[in-house]
Amino acid sequence: MAARFPCVSPQLAARYRAAGYWRDVLCDAALQRAASDHGDATALVDRRGPIGWGELADRVRATAAGLASLGIAHRDVVSWILPNWREAAIVHWAVLSLGAISNPIVPIYRQREVGRILGQAGSKLIVAPSSYRGFGYADMLAELRGSLPALASVVTVDGAGGDLGFDELCETSPGAPPNAAPDRSPDDPALLLFTSGTTADPKGAVHTHNTLDFEIRSMIDFYGLGAGDVVYMPSPLTHVTGLLYGIQMPAVLGSSVVYQDRFEVDEAMDLLVAHGCSFSVGATPFLHGITEAQKQAPRDLSLHTFVCGGADVPPALIREASAALRCTATRAYGSTEFPTVTGGTAADSEERRSETDGRVMAHCEVKVVNDAGIEVAPGVAGELIARGPELFPGYLDGVGAEAFDAEGWFATGDLVSVRDGFLTVVGRKKDIIIRGGENISVKEVEDLLFAHPDVMEVAVVAMPDPAMGERACAYVVPAPGATPKLGTLTALLRGSGLATQKFPERLEVVDELPRTASGKVQKNVLRDRIRNLIESE
Repeated sequence: MAARFPCVSPQLAARYRAAGYWRDVLCDAALQRAASDHGDATALVDRRGPIGWGELADRVRATAAGLASLGIAHRDVVSWILPNWREAAIVHWAVLSLGAISNPIVPIYRQREVGRILGQAGSKLIVAPSSYRGFGYADMLAELRGSLPALASVVTVDGAGGDLGFDELCETSPGAPPNAAPDRSPDDPALLLFTSGTTADPKGAVHTHNTLDFEIRSMIDFYGLGAGDVVYMPSPLTHVTGLLYGIQMPAVLGSSVVYQDRFEVDEAMDLLVAHGCSFSVGATPFLHGITEAQKQAPRDLSLHTFVCGGADVPPALIREASAALRCTATRAYGSTEFPTVTGGTAADSEERRSETDGRVMAHCEVKVVNDAGIEVAPGVAGELIARGPELFPGYLDGVGAEAFDAEGWFATGDLVSVRDGFLTVVGRKKDIIIRGGENISVKEVEDLLFAHPDVMEVAVVAMPDPAMGERACAYVVPAPGATPKLGTLTALLRGSGLATQKFPERLEVVDELPRTASGKVQKNVLRDRIRNLIESE
């Protein structure tokens, strides 16, 4: 039986240590250094205002003690489904300090996704709002608990509907937490993030302290960041982007970060100005929003770099953002599994930063191969396989092990071309839609829509959108005598407990779906069709 938590091969681990990539430090040590060196300085700003590094570290110690009193120990999984609030950072750091595993879950997920994730992770405890943006998380968790025998405790931020409130958790065991894991290792699993791919079932990507620590330091070095930088973070802290650069990186830098829990462009501009935010990483909607706002009403901004990824990024957006924001806007490419493969800096031309997905990082090993696994010539498109010191060691319970070869190369499933060290994504073998940085498994949506009596056949594809990057379009062949409507189809999805962001936002009723000679639906044809239709409109 496969090990529950994967490990990097001894050969690669030795190579990364010898190269100085892995320092063999525990990630939570950065918080203690920040508290010691910058105790009175602002650590983060959220809906409740600023909190300093010293106070944040105190809250983390108290929370860790509370978690320990509830039985959380080495290698236990603790889940949290929180907006961009300070509680997210506190829980993450507290979990790591106990040698446990932090499992963020994006707040848009509902019963279907949350139930599967908690079940696969075997989570012992979850922290969530009792309700947020009109949705009752405590009620959802109460419904799910009967099918989750491992879930022993539900903690709610405001104390309603769970076993205890977050403030109570911090008071359940005063003082420092016990040393629950004296044999902690930097190769221990630290982060468990579930990602949607070509199948409906999410896969749990596991990262260690060493892979996370290297990723943070490589970003700091690549972008020349320092303690004086202020990070603006609208990306969810439950994403790899938000967690790495909104929680962990500020501690390594001893800098500060500004959270926005719900992206609203006027508030975003006020935050950028008020706090002198200088660096950000986020998906297309965030960069598009602040660029348009700046063009309409220019502000005195301090941004020097905005790294944009997570979906197809229009080249024109990078050019417009660079001009309007007077910063280095750049495309970048990475994933939950391999957080940063490419990026761009002021040293790269605007053409490179806008027309490609960036320069391959010096530490990354990349190959572009054809279907036979043979490396192709420069500039020729093929599947990207990669490895490096920040690459995750694998998925939970050995799922998806076939993505690795015997030498540790990871097949990304993305089709790219590489020329002169710059990578450009040209397509995806993974059948997903990336809407505002969120991965949507089209198979999951298709499987649910197929159950509707008005639907005989269905194919869901990505359609381009200037703000969100991509949105979902459903092509439906109707059942005899039926007239499918978008509203009735989305009502079915809503009743299934599916996240609203996964719903198709356009319906095209067709007589038949284009197919290959073997009967496979030609989704490339459908994607081209909807792209051309949108352009003509």
